[in-house]
Amino acid sequence: MSSDDSRHRLTVVIAGHVDHGKSTVIGRLLAETGSLPEGKLEQIRALCQRAGRPFEYAYLLDALKDERAQGITIDTARVFLNTPAREYLVLDAPGHVEFVRNLVTGAARAEAGLLVIDAHEGVRENSRRHGYLLGMLGVSQLAVIVNKMDLVGYDEQVFRRVAAEYTAFLAEIGLTPASVIPVSAREGANLATRSERMTWYDGPTVMEALEGFHGAVAPSSAPFRMPVQDVYKFSGNGDDRRIVAGTVESGSVTVGDEVVFYPSGKRARVRTVETFAAEPPRQAEAGQATGFTLDEQIYVTRGELVARAGQPQPEVTSRLRVGLFWLGRRPLVPGREYLLKLGTARVPVQVETIHRSLDAASLEVRSPADAVERLEVAECTLALGRAIAVDPVTRIPATARFVIVDRYDIAGGGLVREALTDPQRPLRDRILLRNYKWETSFIPAERRAARYRQQPTMLLLTGPREVDRKRLAKALESRLFEEGQIVYFLGMANLLYGVDSDLGREAEDRAEHMRRLAEIANLLLDAGVLLLVTAAELTTADLALIRTGVPPERILTVWLGDRAAGDLPVDLHLSERDAAASGVERLRALLVERDAFLGTAGSAFDAS
Repeated sequence: MSSDDSRHRLTVVIAGHVDHGKSTVIGRLLAETGSLPEGKLEQIRALCQRAGRPFEYAYLLDALKDERAQGITIDTARVFLNTPAREYLVLDAPGHVEFVRNLVTGAARAEAGLLVIDAHEGVRENSRRHGYLLGMLGVSQLAVIVNKMDLVGYDEQVFRRVAAEYTAFLAEIGLTPASVIPVSAREGANLATRSERMTWYDGPTVMEALEGFHGAVAPSSAPFRMPVQDVYKFSGNGDDRRIVAGTVESGSVTVGDEVVFYPSGKRARVRTVETFAAEPPRQAEAGQATGFTLDEQIYVTRGELVARAGQPQPEVTSRLRVGLFWLGRRPLVPGREYLLKLGTARVPVQVETIHRSLDAASLEVRSPADAVERLEVAECTLALGRAIAVDPVTRIPATARFVIVDRYDIAGGGLVREALTDPQRPLRDRILLRNYKWETSFIPAERRAARYRQQPTMLLLTGPREVDRKRLAKALESRLFEEGQIVYFLGMANLLYGVDSDLGREAEDRAEHMRRLAEIANLLLDAGVLLLVTAAELTTADLALIRTGVPPERILTVWLGDRAAGDLPVDLHLSERDAAASGVERLRALLVERDAFLGTAGSAFDAS
């Protein structure tokens, strides 16, 4: 199959209540579009004859012996349907209650859906729940097939009643089907050809509905996206390249293109595209593991997402509305911290709200819910520990897929439905403009770090107001200075009575205090300094603001004193007794552990 064919393939999931005829619909479509392997239809007819049972088109899909024995589909069948317009990957998902979890596997990667309802039985609870499921997993292109019209004498009123009931239900959950089609799969009516028994229907056939669905933008045609895997610095034999490496998820990038890194907003132009042991190409495309150098020595790190200037940009936020499925042994609950992995980004995450959850065993829908149990599907709002760059699944699926880690296990996964506004949005927009306008030095960050024998790091000491943080910070400053490090102590009072003297001390001024602290810290870190900052009773919101203005990987947070009143995520907690006895050594050890110190003068990074 050519790559061009693959780009035009549409993935469709078909779902519905057990025995409503999903497999028969697909089996008949395979036969009528000539998509079956040669001799397959005759083989199944002969098999049915030998077994003494009537031929059914559903048997074309039921390849597993235990499926035939039970008469139900128990796994997601993948079949290819070919038409002159394009190729379809059809996922026949199970309708039996015990196997709903397999429907999740199909729906999570589908671009469109068909939902089958038996005209004779009408709308069942499973029909509604499968609609919930498809909606929660982001399948917005949907056609409803009212099957087995032959069993109700092709009665228009029966069809209208079923169609009205189900479309009203879908409207309640925010879905509007592209079409509702009366069908007799057994007789082939309104599948690929129109039925003379239903002349009262003037809508599309099933195949016409499928042809009307739009496919996802081909990865090579989509906006450029490359998650940064690493940044490699060479220093031998006159080779001073600094290569930004990763896999291109979509689009392409060419020498000379201006690229933007998110969430930092830093910009540069591609100087070279790199490859191993071959002539450097001028372009890298979707699917390629590659690297490129830049015309400016900007500081970027693993976890950022690269886009091309002038194309649609990713969303940057710390709040996401998602559809997810949960496989963890422990339930997913609000308030517990997990790890979210999206692309190369790794970020702490908590569930803010569980909007609704679908139980995969009972098919019970809870809205809202207080937990997501094992094998449930849910629509949630997630709060991230810091902002990341994402695309909604409707734009670029590759940069919308994520997994959630609970302790050390991958416990769930899902798709980003929407990037929500977060409190840091106004500040982040200002930071993006700052980084865009930033004047870079002729001295790259790694040369400055090598000269100073240190990675620029902000050590943020906070805790209850009555605890003496300044004495410990100044003692650490003295120790590091004597050891030859470039280090600076910055107390909040230095700001309050200086650059912040025009601000008040009210709660509404606090965010601006944090913003200015971050800007000053960013300048000192850009100069290569180890910065020791003391501030009383910082909150999670304060830290989020500081992390917006300062690269989060350059910040270490230490809580000094009683932790009873604090919910701030910290890298180290010191009691007052520990601080008095060994505080300087403990803080220095933390800096060593986080690679703040380099070995000897003149050494260089292997990676930024």
